[in-house]
Parts: sequence; structure tokens; C-alpha cells
Amino acid sequence: MSEHRTEPVLIPGTIALAATPIGNPLDASVRLRRALAEADVIAAEDTRRLERLAAALDVALHARIVASHDHNERDRAPWLIEEAQAGKRVLVVSDAGMPLISDPGFAVVQAAHEAGVALTILPGPSAPLAALALSGLSPARFSFEGFVPRKSGERGRVFAALAHEERTLIFFESPRRLADTLTAAVEAFGAERRGAVCRELTKTYEDIWRGSLADLAERARDGVLGEIVLVIAPAPAADADVSSLADEALRLAEGGMRLKDAARHVAVAGVSARDIFHEALAHKASRRE
Repeated sequence: MSEHRTEPVLIPGTIALAATPIGNPLDASVRLRRALAEADVIAAEDTRRLERLAAALDVALHARIVASHDHNERDRAPWLIEEAQAGKRVLVVSDAGMPLISDPGFAVVQAAHEAGVALTILPGPSAPLAALALSGLSPARFSFEGFVPRKSGERGRVFAALAHEERTLIFFESPRRLADTLTAAVEAFGAERRGAVCRELTKTYEDIWRGSLADLAERARDGVLGEIVLVIAPAPAADADVSSLADEALRLAEGGMRLKDAARHVAVAGVSARDIFHEALAHKASRRE
């Protein structure tokens, strides 16, 4: 154990990618604290946020700190490679969570691979995984889709393409657009599809909303603040199609239940009660012919 306490975290000539806390500074790992203190060069998405994090962790920074963000990363990457090749200990961090995951870092990783520079990673907090774990939705198979497109047309096309995806979907979203996004999600995935809005993860006012997309959209109309991760349940298996569900609703209706109520009763994620109801009416009409 004593060997691990004294062994350096960063290796000269290596570029390390490090996850930073997504909200609560206490989530910083021991390795991250030591890496911040050991680094010769730190490439940060926002240098001021890095300095605030170091202050919160009571870590003295001795590195040369440079900005590496979406607008300059490709220009910055060759210099970082040169620093590593010169034997420097280079650390790459984003504002929160893991670099590359909807954050800068990919250009540096590509350049390091091309130049034969060693890479390592200091794993840690991840907003998509934290939201998935708290959502109550299936973690068996999932897909992180990054930020929801800002423009309504593109957002609609993306959601339509994912409507039958059988993996749990994870998105980042702005609180200003959440209501519109959830309304679009209802149109694409169905009102009954389950979802979760994970707000301010690990922070003082952490809040998780769970329910149908229709319920979540209604709740979001009042406005919301903070950083948002949206999780949407997978589409049902292929055999749970609208036709078979319509037949099931008709059987319930023949037993005395109102057809609309029966459609709501058998609805599953990805197949709306409205679609089941109209399909059941079509089945009923065809039987009369």
C-alpha cells in the first residue's frame, strides 16, 4: 500500500485523460488530485474552471495551463504532442466528467495515436452513466446520443430515426429547450414511453423526474434550471407491435372494458395508446367486412 501512495500518477512522455467531478468536488479521485499537482502541462477546456477546481481540492498547480476547447483543439493538439515527446507529463481535462464525451479531447487522442505518443486514463465521474443509474430504466443496453440538436427540424429527424431503437437513450439538453425537446420526444416515441429527467447531478439541488414522456413534458412547461441529462426508455421488442397490442385491447374491450381504456392498459414503451386505439378500430372494422 505504501508503494502506491508514493508512486507518481503521471508518466513523463505520456498524455493522461482525466475525469473531473460533474458537480460535487468531493467526487475527485485521489489520482486526479495527485495528477493535477504532478502535471507539467494541463490542457483544460476552461482554465478558470480548472483553477476553481484546484482551489476547491486544495491542490497547488505547478503546470503550464493552456486552453484546449472546441474552437482551438485541433490547433493545440500538435503542441501537446510535442510537449509529451519532450518528456513532459501532459494532463487533459474537460469542464466536468470525462474528456471526449461531448467534450474536447478527441483531436488530441487522434494526434497521439498518429505520433505514437502513449496515452493513459484516470477514470471517474460521468454524467451519462450517473443519469442512467438513477433513471430506473434498463441499463442492459444503452446509447449515449450527446446533445439534442437545437433546431426543431433536425431534432425531429434524429428522434424519428431513434423511435424504434431498442437501447436506452441518453441525451444532454439545455434547460431552456427541455420543454420543446420533451414535446418532440412525445411525438416521436409516444406519450407512454418512459423517461427520466436528471437535473443537477451530484449537486445540492439534484432532482430526478421519472414518468411517461407526456408527464415529463407537462412538468417541464413550468420551466427548469440547471444542467440536464435526459434518459428515454428503449422501444419495445419487435414482437410487441401495434397490431398485436390492438388485438389484445379488443379482447379486453370484448370483456367489458372501454376500448380507449383497454388501449391505455396495454400500451408499452414506444407504442402509444392512440395508435393502439386506432389500430383496434381498424381491426374491428375489418372483422365486420
